[in-house]
Amino acid sequence: MRMEQDKIGSLELPDEALYGLQSARARTNFALGYRPVSLRLIYAIVKIKKAAALTYAKLDAGRTGVFQAVATACDEVLSGRADTMFIVDALQGGAGTSTNMNVNEVLTNLALLHLGRQPGEYNFIHPLDDVNRGQSTNDVYPTALRIAAIELLRELSGACAQLQEVFQKKETEWANIKKLGRTELMDAVPITLGEEFGAYAQALARDRWRLYKIEERLRQINLGGTAVGLSDNAERKYRFGVVEKLRELTGIGLAVAEYPMDITQNNDVFVESSGLLKALAVNLMKIAGDLRLMNSGPHGGLGEIQLAQLQMGSTIMPGKVNPVIPEMVIEVAIKVMANDLAVTLAAAHGEFELNAFSPLIAEALLESLSLLERVVTLFRTRCVESIEPNEDRCATLLSASLAFTTAYAPRLGYDRVSRIIEENSGDPDQVRIALDKAVGQPTT
Repeated sequence: MRMEQDKIGSLELPDEALYGLQSARARTNFALGYRPVSLRLIYAIVKIKKAAALTYAKLDAGRTGVFQAVATACDEVLSGRADTMFIVDALQGGAGTSTNMNVNEVLTNLALLHLGRQPGEYNFIHPLDDVNRGQSTNDVYPTALRIAAIELLRELSGACAQLQEVFQKKETEWANIKKLGRTELMDAVPITLGEEFGAYAQALARDRWRLYKIEERLRQINLGGTAVGLSDNAERKYRFGVVEKLRELTGIGLAVAEYPMDITQNNDVFVESSGLLKALAVNLMKIAGDLRLMNSGPHGGLGEIQLAQLQMGSTIMPGKVNPVIPEMVIEVAIKVMANDLAVTLAAAHGEFELNAFSPLIAEALLESLSLLERVVTLFRTRCVESIEPNEDRCATLLSASLAFTTAYAPRLGYDRVSRIIEENSGDPDQVRIALDKAVGQPTT
């Protein structure tokens, strides 16, 4: 065991622990048993620390080898070898300070090991004076959240593009399969199955465009602004160098905001981003609901399409198979909508120069992004790609309806067509005969 201490007190830590005193305290204080901070956020913070270390190494701002060792430690963390050392719960007080300190301590102790030192020898490399030099949680954390969000947005956009392509393929393949259209779950006018799936593709195309556009605002960062956006304790050369290096490390066109204090204070860009994810969730829920209904049956429902049979659907009814993938999609959509409310309320509760509830914003937003990427992929591979049309059922339902009567209204008038339907008791064959007969006679 090793002993670490500060002005609050001292604490024993396991010798092998790469985290330090501050992380251990935070683990105890926020012992919710929820889940650790997202590794996507951790890795984004580590990229910032690497950019800072490389910048300071170039500026020759410290003792020989210190910042190079920190950069090497960053690479080791990014390889996934230290994942278990990030021990703080995702929901935490302090605006993300505990997460930042957890990263600072792990990188410090890894760097010490690389230089032949022992964890905790902070007189040689210090978590704050070296790893956190020129930084504050208040500029590191929101910048990292933007980076993690952009990376996940790009993955989600790619998944949406693939799903859109599948719907477009179905649109072409099923262009000649006529079926009954429905409005408010009631018989409407004839359409094709291809047209229906083409409309789904259009909805996803809009979602992709929204996700593409929001990245522009997420690229605006306050890194170098430190505590409140005024760059306290951050040298000018560092501020310009670190952002340039971070662009290189992330492959993202990051730009320092014209007014860094705004980025530090306000979280509306995350509310906007979450709102667009909610829009995608709405479309996915609607499409999944439609597929459930079209697949319903097989004998007592619509049965216009057949979803792949993936698993048993009942422990008491033999042969029953449920539309489990569309149901999962709907559940994820509901979760994303709930997360959107969390982001909204947390962002609204910021006061003055900082939002203390940014950990909740980060947790909810990144969870929504991750869930949506996975569920869109599963929706495509486990459901949409394998859908088979039931052409006979589509034709049967269409022929048994009165959808054709709408075409007679322009010539006979709405009221007359309605009377003919009523006079023939809604029997499709008799109604068609009567309407054809009426069209051949002068109308008044």
